[in-house]
Amino acid sequence: MNDTLAMKLQQGKTIVGSHVFGGMPMLTEAMAQCGFDVLWIDMEHTSIDHENLVNNLIAAKAGGTPAWVRIPWNDPVRAKPVLDMGAEGIIFPYVRTEEEAKLAAASCSYPPEGIRGYGPLRALNYGGITQMEYVTETYRKCLRIVQIEHVDAVRNLSKIAAVDGIDAFIVGPNDLSASVGLIGQVRHPNLIRLYEEIADVLKQHGKPFGVSTGFNEDFLRYWKGLGATILFAGNDVGYVYEGAASVRKGLFEISEL
Repeated sequence: MNDTLAMKLQQGKTIVGSHVFGGMPMLTEAMAQCGFDVLWIDMEHTSIDHENLVNNLIAAKAGGTPAWVRIPWNDPVRAKPVLDMGAEGIIFPYVRTEEEAKLAAASCSYPPEGIRGYGPLRALNYGGITQMEYVTETYRKCLRIVQIEHVDAVRNLSKIAAVDGIDAFIVGPNDLSASVGLIGQVRHPNLIRLYEEIADVLKQHGKPFGVSTGFNEDFLRYWKGLGATILFAGNDVGYVYEGAASVRKGLFEISEL
């Protein structure tokens, strides 16, 4: 496990990352070599399955970058194999209540603190870490992140932020905008008010927070100004598309000479 991200969060330093949507290990390894602090491997909106996931975790490590995994839903059954695969962080989507945040936290901890079943393999370095070392220390280094992407979560945020076992929060502007009937209008004044409320509450509780979005410099600077210290933007599929479109444009310009 990589301790650097936890230290940065505790010190209020900014973490920058990008998303893995395509799930091709070679692309993930290439992205991991680009100097991001962390990669976000997404299982919620993609075709990435467990076999594909472990190969992408291995690729990220080979490229020298830790990986966080967003599971499809706040479900202990979904979380368990991802934790056992040794992800450096796990992201729980669409958490709306204190009870749901407690479930997310419990999914990551062994009894009596939580409800996680024992069975790590890659997380145990295939036996390179002793069982007692893992259950008393190593597994706790996996960061636990909750997504705020529904207006109900904003209303309940003080209670959610007070839940033990959650390390950070990430806002999903698109789903949050949808929850108030403004899907896609992520800069609508009503959304701006929600962002400011989120930032105020989480800063009061001393909790690191950030945003996951497309790359828009102005929008990301806005979030940085709110106090966000976790910034995710861009994705592997988008980089391939943009690169291919750029080469195509250049080739057609040359062909017309």
